[in-house]
Amino acid sequence: MSRVRLFTYTAIRVVLNTAHRMVYPFLAVFARGLGVDAQSISALIANRAVVGSFTPFIIPFLEPRGRKFGMLLGLACFVLGMGLVAFAPSTRTLGIALVLALLGKALFDPSLTAYMSDHTPYSERGSAVAILEFAWSLAFVLGVPAVGWMISRFDWSSPFIVLGVLGAAALLFTALTLKDSHVPSHHADGIFGSTKQILTSPVTLAAISIGLTVSAANEVVNIVFGLWLEDSFHLQIAALGAASAIIGLSELGGEGLVFTLVDRLGKVRATGLGILANCAAAVLLPFIGRAQIGALTGLFLFYITFEFTIVAIIPLISEVMPGARVTMLSFAGAGHSVGRAIGAWLAPPLYGIAFAYIMGAAILFNLLGLAAVWYVSGHHD
Repeated sequence: MSRVRLFTYTAIRVVLNTAHRMVYPFLAVFARGLGVDAQSISALIANRAVVGSFTPFIIPFLEPRGRKFGMLLGLACFVLGMGLVAFAPSTRTLGIALVLALLGKALFDPSLTAYMSDHTPYSERGSAVAILEFAWSLAFVLGVPAVGWMISRFDWSSPFIVLGVLGAAALLFTALTLKDSHVPSHHADGIFGSTKQILTSPVTLAAISIGLTVSAANEVVNIVFGLWLEDSFHLQIAALGAASAIIGLSELGGEGLVFTLVDRLGKVRATGLGILANCAAAVLLPFIGRAQIGALTGLFLFYITFEFTIVAIIPLISEVMPGARVTMLSFAGAGHSVGRAIGAWLAPPLYGIAFAYIMGAAILFNLLGLAAVWYVSGHHD
């Protein structure tokens, strides 16, 4: 896969990830624009995550149709979702758009990764994956601040217009320039053979639960950090965008640490250390978060340790069941979605009590994830 195409698709992933991530720092802004409370938007985010948990059952039907089909279908879902809010902004269309954008991302990302793997030698695949993964953090470094500028200059729905146009351009680019590399794949036990393997193995279920619990720990903070910064320091929209950029930079750092340390430490040890470090950051945040600089520093530490952990999990998951690697990774992604749904449901009532309860929940979920890492380590190197 050429570097030009790789960077182009990384940019496309930045667009998809920006749409996915912008709702967190601007949750209160969207709520005010729609005339609803923040908990209503949190419920929409939770519904989005629930839909994501079902995507592994769609993948077996799409894979035989080829990589290009999955990418085009994903982009079409994304454009449709953005268009709904752009032309008819309401709470209902926002909820539908969040679901369609997640579905589009869930279809596009694995199809793109598979296409990249088809066209990249194994010896160069690690760096190619790294480039694609930087799109996640760049969405917070570049995309979310741009969204903040658009909202402050125009209104809350304006980013959906821009993202929809960019998504349509990506759809056209893919349709006209991508030559498919589809190779049919059939499991001996039928289309759901790999699914049966995964759902009947305690080790694979424990491995999936690592991402589930760690994602739940992260989501309880994701949902409320924008509210917390507004309530504590009265940050304006542009400042919230800048705070999001700081989080994005922490994620860039976490991704860099993975490629520096994970192979040296070992996948299991790195994942466990990442979870422990995230727990330490969660303990620290309420104490140093009484001043604005301390709050931003604490969020930086929380997100850099989370990103290190979540990226370190990927190579661990990929070798738990090598014979069903694609489906296993898809189920791991679904586990993240379930964890995020749980976190989104719990965050508003916990924040209503005190921010310290948010961090307590994050620590509890992390400890459950650490137990799952310990179980997997007993059955897998």
